[in-house]
Amino acid sequence: MSTPAAGAVTLAPRRSSRFVAWVRAWRAGLVPFDEVADAIAGDEEHLVADAPGTWTDVPLPEALPTLAKLSPDVIRLVLPAPGDPRGLPGPGDFAGAALLAAEGVVAGALGLVPHLRTHTSGSGDVFETVLWRVYPLPPDAPAASHHLPGAAEAEAELAAALAETTATLTRLDVAQWRPELAGALEALRRPDGTTDLPPGFDPRARRLFARAAVLDRVLALAGQAAPGGAVNNYEAQQRDAALRPLTSACRQALAAACNAPLRP
Repeated sequence: MSTPAAGAVTLAPRRSSRFVAWVRAWRAGLVPFDEVADAIAGDEEHLVADAPGTWTDVPLPEALPTLAKLSPDVIRLVLPAPGDPRGLPGPGDFAGAALLAAEGVVAGALGLVPHLRTHTSGSGDVFETVLWRVYPLPPDAPAASHHLPGAAEAEAELAAALAETTATLTRLDVAQWRPELAGALEALRRPDGTTDLPPGFDPRARRLFARAAVLDRVLALAGQAAPGGAVNNYEAQQRDAALRPLTSACRQALAAACNAPLRP
């Protein structure tokens, strides 16, 4: 039987993480080109704006050949946050957009950031599309990849932060104001190891991605305002303080998993 908690932990991971994982696997020769766009988009419509050689928004499959000559090693996920710009290739339009979206893709000399657009049809139906905007990176932009932890380091940091934060959130009784988190936190204690990563990623990267992707959804829920005013300002401050180190560790874990070396 489906429950709100189950739904909370089975939502798809961040769009940029799917993009990086599948494009890297394609460029490594591990998955065919024909599968990449569908794996990235799922059941959404994805368009690309400002791709080199285009004059208007184009469907994702038409823009991906722009990346056809790239090595998987120069394609990476960045998940920046205010005060933590790790992974960004210096200041510029891409850095600003990625910070605002809290995610982005570095692909050689290009940066891509997803934006969710909501449309209303003439009959009043509301639908959404995802627009990937492409930004040229400065020629002298630093790689910044040496500032990012590897999968082993990120896994250790995530485990430590998860243990401490779970205890804090339990003490704050978050389930009282956000009931679906009770099941989500329990799922984190016994992850089933499922992953959306394509072929080529080793078991450590898959395990790290599976846990971090679930946790990313839990943190998104926990960071929302409590329904019905169930949390006062003091309690909200305690919650935010408890979540901050775990949120940082989760972002670095997702990036480390998606950017991990690929194997045939």
